[in-house]
Amino acid sequence: MPAPDALRARSRPRGERIPALPDLVRPPAAVPDGSDEVRDRVREFLAGEQAAGRWRPRIDAWLTGWDERFSSELAARGWVGMTVPAVYGGHGLGAMERYVVTEELLAAGAPVAAHWIADRQIAPSLLRFGTEGQRQRFLPGIAAGEVYFGIGMSEPHSGSDLASVRSRAVRVDGGWELTGSKVWTSGAHRAHAFFALVRTSSNADGDRHAGLSQMIVTLDSPGVTIRPIRLLTGAHHFNEVVFDRVVVPDSMVLGEIGRGWHQVTSELAFERSGPERYLSTFPLVTALLREVDDLDAGRRAELGRLAASFWTLRRMSLAVAGALDAGEAPDLAATVVKDLGTRFENEVIDVARRVWPGVVPEPGGGSGYAELLAGAVLLSPGFTLRGGTNEILRGIVARGLGLR
Repeated sequence: MPAPDALRARSRPRGERIPALPDLVRPPAAVPDGSDEVRDRVREFLAGEQAAGRWRPRIDAWLTGWDERFSSELAARGWVGMTVPAVYGGHGLGAMERYVVTEELLAAGAPVAAHWIADRQIAPSLLRFGTEGQRQRFLPGIAAGEVYFGIGMSEPHSGSDLASVRSRAVRVDGGWELTGSKVWTSGAHRAHAFFALVRTSSNADGDRHAGLSQMIVTLDSPGVTIRPIRLLTGAHHFNEVVFDRVVVPDSMVLGEIGRGWHQVTSELAFERSGPERYLSTFPLVTALLREVDDLDAGRRAELGRLAASFWTLRRMSLAVAGALDAGEAPDLAATVVKDLGTRFENEVIDVARRVWPGVVPEPGGGSGYAELLAGAVLLSPGFTLRGGTNEILRGIVARGLGLR
C-alpha cells in the first residue's frame, strides 16, 4: 500500500494528511507452529485424490467445484469447521490454522464449493450473532461438511449497493413474511439455507442503512423459487432466489431487527479477504509453469511481477485473517484485498496468454493448461461480481478514508 499521505484527496489543502490506516498497514500475522506438518498432510491427501481420478483442478473451485463427497472427506480429517467450538462439533482452532488448510486446497483447485460459504462466513456469523438454538441447529452440520449455505445479499437493479435492497419483511403472527428477490446466489439450488438481508422498516430519516435485518431462510420453504443464472461456460452455480410471501419464524431472525447493516458488513470481512481472493486462478499458473520451461528474460520478468503481486496479496490477506482471529473487524482492509485480488485474478489470465500466446483455450477438454485457461477466460466476468464490484469497493474505501 502507498503511504497514507500519498492518498491525499484533491479537495484537501496541500500538506493535510488523511487519517492513519493502521488496519491497512499492519504486519501480517504469523502462521501457527506446526503448519508445515499440516500442509504436508493436506498435500498428501490431495495428491491421493487426484491420483485416483476423483477430481481435476479447476478455476474458481470454491464456487464451481461442488463435491459433497469431498467436503465430507475433508470434515472427517478435521479440515472443515476448524474455527467452530468443539461444543458445536468443530475443532476450536483459530482463523490462522484454517488459513493454512484453505490456501492449500485452493492452490490445488480442489472442489470445496459445497461447504465453502457455510464454513467461511456463516459459521462465524452464527457464533457472533446467532441464538443458541440457531447454533445448535446449524453448526454441527456445517462442521461435518453436511449442511450447505448460500448468501442472500445482492438484488436485481441494486448490484453491489446493499443499502438499496428492496426485499421486504413485514411482521406477521409468530414471524415475518418475505417478498422480493436475490441474485448471484452461489449454490442456492443445492444449499439448505441462506442469510437474507431484507428491509424490515422504512428509512424515512434518509439513513439507507437503517431498517435492515438478516434472516435465515431455509431454501425449501413454501414460496421460495430458485432460478438458474448460467455462466458463459453453460455451467450453473449462480442463481436468482425469489420470495413470494415466504414466512420466516422469529426463531430464524439473525441477530437484532434493524441491525442488519452492521451484521452484514462484519460478515463481508470474512468474504472479501481470504486466500480465495488471490488463488482462484492459481491452478492456471502452476499448469503454465509445468508446461513451459524455456522463457526469455521478458517473459520471466512478467512472471516475476506476478509472483510479487501474489506475495503482497498473501501478506495483506494474512494481516486481515490475524485481525479477525483477534476479534477485530478490519472491514476496510478486507475491501482493499478484494479489490486488488479481483485485479490480480484477471492479471493472471493476461500474463498467461502473453507468456504462452500460441495456446488456444479448450473448454471441457484438451491439455490441462488449455482447459484451465478456457475456464479462467470464461469465468473472469464474474470475478468482480462476488463480494462487490470494484467500483463499489473503491467507493467504500474512499469513504472510509474520508476522501468523499
